[in-house]
This record gives sequence, C-alpha cells and structure tokens, in this order.
Amino acid sequence: MTPTPVVQFGTSRFLQAHADLFLAEGSPARTITVVQTSGSSARAGRLAAFTAPGGYPVRIRGQQGGQIIDEERRVSAVTRTLSSATDWDALSRVISEEAQFILSNTSDAGFDPQPDDTTPRPMQSQSYPAKLYHLLAARHTSGGAPLSIFPMELIPENGSVLRARVLEIAAANGASADLTGWLGRCLWANSLVDRIVSEPIEPVGAVAEPYALWAIEAQPGLVPPTDHPSIKMVPSLESIERLKLHILNLGHTAMAAFWMQEDGPITASDALVRDLLAGPMGTRVTQLMQNEVLPGFAVHGMGAAAQAYLTTTLERFANPFLDHRIADIAQNHAQKLDRRIGTFLTWVRAVAPNYSAPVLDGLMGASAPDAGTPKSSAQKEM
Repeated sequence: MTPTPVVQFGTSRFLQAHADLFLAEGSPARTITVVQTSGSSARAGRLAAFTAPGGYPVRIRGQQGGQIIDEERRVSAVTRTLSSATDWDALSRVISEEAQFILSNTSDAGFDPQPDDTTPRPMQSQSYPAKLYHLLAARHTSGGAPLSIFPMELIPENGSVLRARVLEIAAANGASADLTGWLGRCLWANSLVDRIVSEPIEPVGAVAEPYALWAIEAQPGLVPPTDHPSIKMVPSLESIERLKLHILNLGHTAMAAFWMQEDGPITASDALVRDLLAGPMGTRVTQLMQNEVLPGFAVHGMGAAAQAYLTTTLERFANPFLDHRIADIAQNHAQKLDRRIGTFLTWVRAVAPNYSAPVLDGLMGASAPDAGTPKSSAQKEM
C-alpha cells in the first residue's frame, strides 16, 4: 500500500468536507490514513466506505460572490482506515514509519482526561492525548523524526493544550528526558476551523457550504500539510477569532434577540435565518453591524477586514440550501449575549471608553460587560 503522510484521528462529516477535501484538492495532494478512535462497531460501515473506489462525495451548496453554487466533488485521498480498538499494531507502524502530519477532530470531549490515561500501556479506554502519547513514544523508539501535529478540536489554543496534556501523560509514565525533549520538538499547531457542514451523505460524504477556513498560527518550521485556498497561515489567530465571534456569532445572537422581541409570524419555532434576513429583521441586523459593530473593529484598525468578513457572513446567513433555525441559535441566549456582545463592548471600550453602541447596550440590558474575550474563545462559538 502507498504510504500515507497524513494520519487523521476522527471520522466526522466535518473532517470529510473540510480537511479531507483540502488534502485531496491541494498541492501536493496527500493520501490519508483515517483512524476511528471511538471503537464503535456501529460505524464500521462508514469506516469501510472511506476507501471505496472513486472516493466519496462532498456536495457544496450555497452562494459565494453573489453566485449560487451547487456542485459535487469527490474525495479519494483516504487510502487506509484503521480502528484504535482493533488495529493498534498497524496504527503504531503507520505512525512510526509513514506519518509526517497528524490531524485530529475527536470532539471537545476527546481531550478530557480518563482514568486509564496514566496506564503505562495503550488502552482503548484512554483519551486521545493518551493514545497519541503512546503512538509518539513508539515512533521515538523506532528512531522517527518529530512530527507536525494539527488538532482541529474547537478548544482554545488547541495545539498548546494538546502538547501540555501529552507532556503531562509522559511525566506520569516516567518518560525519559530524551523522549520528553523529542515530544517538545514536535510542532504543535494552534488552529481555527470554520465551515458549516449541514448534513451527512450515507455511508460517507457530506453537504457543506462554499465558505471554508482552516487558519493555522505560524511558528518556526511549521508548514501546512498541503497548499489550498482555504488553508491560511497567519501570524496570530486573534484577529480571525474576533471576526468570527463578533460578526458571525454576534450577528446570530442579535438576530435571535430581535426575533424574541417580535410579535407575529416570525415567532414561529421553525423560522429560518435566511427568511428572517430577507425581511425587515435583515435590515435591522445589517444596520446594527454597519452602525455599531464595524466602527468598533475600526477602532482596533480592523475596519476593512471586518467589512469584507461581514459581506461573506451575510452571504452565509442567506444560504438558500441551509435550514438554520433561529430557535436553535436562541438557546443559551443569556450566555451568548455576554460572550458575543458583552465582550465586544469591553474590547472596544478598552480603547475608546465613550464608544456609542445604543442597540448593543440595549440588548445587554443593565448588565455591564466586565471581561474581555479569552484568547481563542471564539472557536467555541457556533
């Protein structure tokens, strides 16, 4: 079998329509070993279908640049599938002999410590960081070079968090200074990913919007697994996080707040974002963004970037193929107000104390924001 320079932990439809598609389309195109970490027998059919002849479909549906896009692409980059529950020896060999890049999206809970994490041998019951430690330790023993590791979980500073957890497990296992130093020489990338993947195609495949982003924070020696228009190397993730949190996410929450204030047909629980955007509420949201949000970004020297991002965001909101219910966005509304609007006001007023934002202040009510957004917190927002 042809060696696979990319080993991916996770089988989600997000990965299918995001990283896997980029690796298939990028330069150079990369082959992938996909690893199921859950051990679930219910997903055995999905695992087998990844490597079917002709690949699997990704349907891109939405609008971009004012044009409707409805097209199918094929992903044939996955050439091997393994399960950490049943194929450990083969997985360890691939990591030791073939891997150059490790990707993961094991859900936020995949990083959570488990009771067996400090057991000195690999076990299926261990968390992803513990499994990764044992695989990297085996590569080190075999004489392999350090790897580039790209977690895509929606966790603040995901690369730094994963590195710290692996080193913690190494210490608990009494790892040698040589192994610990080798782990430290691996490149642990902080990244932010963004794409709405709205539904699966069975047994493997997905429907996704045209917009896609994989932003990777630069560090010495780090290169992405492939070159692709949706993969961006950036000096810092903070500006991208601010745009996502305070335009896309803030816009959703403001729309939900306006929706909850209204009396009439838009209060129906099945009201969709695209329909609301096409009516009077769309005007309210657009005016709010133009009058109170974009000037706040301008205070931080991000006016042009914010305007461009808003244009893209409104296109995403209006996607005619995406049934995005406003009632879903309205869940946990109080917390979202604070994270998305309250922290925006604090961020802007730290530079411009008298910044005027009457509508945003009204949505916040009497509560005064008192804390800035933690670095990378925008990754948690949907």
